[in-house]
Amino acid sequence: MSRRSKGKLPHGRGLVVDTNPNTGQNAAGFPQEVQRYNHWVSLAVCLSLALAVWAVFGQTLRHEFVNFDDDVYVYENPTVIQGLTWHGAAWAFTHKHDVNWHPLTSLSHMLDCQLYDLHPGGHHFTNVLLHTAAVILLFLLLRDLTGTLWPSAFVAAVFAIHPLRVESVAWVAERKDVLSGVFFMLTLWAYVRYARQPKTASYLLTLCLFAGGLMSKPMLVTLPFVLLLLDFWPSRRTGSWRLLAWEKVPFLALSAAVCMVTVLTQKEAIELIQDLPFPWRVGNALVAYTDYIGQMFWPAGLAVLYPHPGYHLPIWKIGLSMLILSMITAGVAAEWRKRPYLLVGWLWYLGMLVPVIGLMQVGSQARADRYTYLPQIGLYIMVAWGVMELSGSWRYRRVVLGSAGVAIVTGLMAVAYAQTGYWKDSIALWTHTLACTTNNAIAHKCLGDAWTRQGKLDEAVQQYDQALLFYPDFADAHNNLGSVLARQGNTDKAIQQFKQAIRLNPGYAVAYNNLGNAVAIQGNFDEAIQQYRQAIRLNPNSAEAHNALGIALAREGNFDEAVQQHEQALQLNPDYAQAHNSLGNALARQGKLDEAIQQYRQALQLNPGNMEAHYNLGNALALQGRMEEAAQQFQQALDLAVAQNDLPHAALIRARLGAFTPASPQPQSP
Repeated sequence: MSRRSKGKLPHGRGLVVDTNPNTGQNAAGFPQEVQRYNHWVSLAVCLSLALAVWAVFGQTLRHEFVNFDDDVYVYENPTVIQGLTWHGAAWAFTHKHDVNWHPLTSLSHMLDCQLYDLHPGGHHFTNVLLHTAAVILLFLLLRDLTGTLWPSAFVAAVFAIHPLRVESVAWVAERKDVLSGVFFMLTLWAYVRYARQPKTASYLLTLCLFAGGLMSKPMLVTLPFVLLLLDFWPSRRTGSWRLLAWEKVPFLALSAAVCMVTVLTQKEAIELIQDLPFPWRVGNALVAYTDYIGQMFWPAGLAVLYPHPGYHLPIWKIGLSMLILSMITAGVAAEWRKRPYLLVGWLWYLGMLVPVIGLMQVGSQARADRYTYLPQIGLYIMVAWGVMELSGSWRYRRVVLGSAGVAIVTGLMAVAYAQTGYWKDSIALWTHTLACTTNNAIAHKCLGDAWTRQGKLDEAVQQYDQALLFYPDFADAHNNLGSVLARQGNTDKAIQQFKQAIRLNPGYAVAYNNLGNAVAIQGNFDEAIQQYRQAIRLNPNSAEAHNALGIALAREGNFDEAVQQHEQALQLNPDYAQAHNSLGNALARQGKLDEAIQQYRQALQLNPGNMEAHYNLGNALALQGRMEEAAQQFQQALDLAVAQNDLPHAALIRARLGAFTPASPQPQSP
């Protein structure tokens, strides 16, 4: 060790990278001549990788958001849609986002909203850009670590465009995958730099980048294990393994802290599935390991959600998976000295999947394509370096391997391009998912949600019925079916569905709010108020519940508290157009017409197509004697009612406009 570096190492002093100068081999154990690569060729590889990524995933810039987590992560999250704010930054670090704590991912969604508002193409652009960065960093990392150009390029290319990557890149809510992927690659890069020239600054940089990765996605808790694998191969760091392990203690401490935070934030989601005995979860984990390997070689029938089999997983399948994994492990163990890359790749794959393999299950999926984002790099390394070694004596090795590599990458690109197309919207996504899976209650429910959003209520009811056929205790399906029935005018059956949802999930705030809406339709405002108050007790941050409570209170003549509830709703969501309209109604009933008019105008600024706000603004203006302005608002309300084919309201507004007098208007919705 040089005098300059002495005393600056936090851990592992005296550990160096073995370049084997006397053996004629590089750190990866291959001939030194393999290290000779042209930097222009490397640049061409980087450009080709970027072009491949954008050729496959560039189509997502025309895609919509999907109704699976994109809502809670982005377009219906009142904090995120405000863009980057000090309040939002504090929220990202102090609150869970859905059931996750990943503040950097949350901040990235806020930045996208700041830059692109809620135009989905911009959010997709960021995902593709981050994935491109991760791909290029992986190539450069492997090239510099191993001194081999084309195997590194092949691994990066398969990582870039394999159909299993589609879920991580084409799904806006999976920003955590691509963002953590960039931090993962940067952490490995910084660690390699530290291993070659041990300095405290390099070590601290590695630790900071690792912390950034953990704050992007907790799945990176296994990264210290990957660092140990890289010490073994290709870095071949010599010295005491005890010192190498001690060097990882700060990384392990960060991992342990994030594990604790993750368990606390995901406690409710974990408890939903932990009733399944541990042996069955182990069985599903074994099957998932082998299924991921199978999908790597034959990526067909990929879906966003594979239902968990529970107790219905065949024993023979568990046994077969155990046999396959045991055989691979035995083979790798037998070759660990001669072919260390096999051991490193296999343990990389097995180890990185541990947090998401289902031993501590979060959610109802058996496995997920997104979970393979970083772990499968280990398998790609096994294949690439294994083939390179096996073909070392072939006369036409370069021609054959080059042609095969191009064919494989081209085929994967074609399949990935088609798979990405299924993510264009929610209808396409869930229709494809149902074609690839069976007994998928969640997929039926989500497809029902998509049909509901398009106003196709009969189709939505069919999907909710299918979801409840497969899973009768599905509280979300009962609630959403109730919402559709209420829109169809079947209030009694809707109330039954809401009550069933609450029975299955007593903490279901949305169901209480919907039940309040249903009983309010029947004119039972006392019970509606009780239901809204319960919804607010369960979720004080529900702007919808506060607004609905305000409307019910106003109907009961309690205008002072109604104003308070509407104002609370607007504090939670300043861009809540309907709350501005409802607050205007309450203020108008108090005789505060100037303030009411201001609220109606604010509602129309946020939503110019709000028929009720136009009508109510016309009433308020009429009460002030501003007849010409009032008539304009009534006419706009009428035009909107006609355009929306809302014939009952159109008739009411037309009559109101025809019999216009300053004394008759009341600030009520049409």
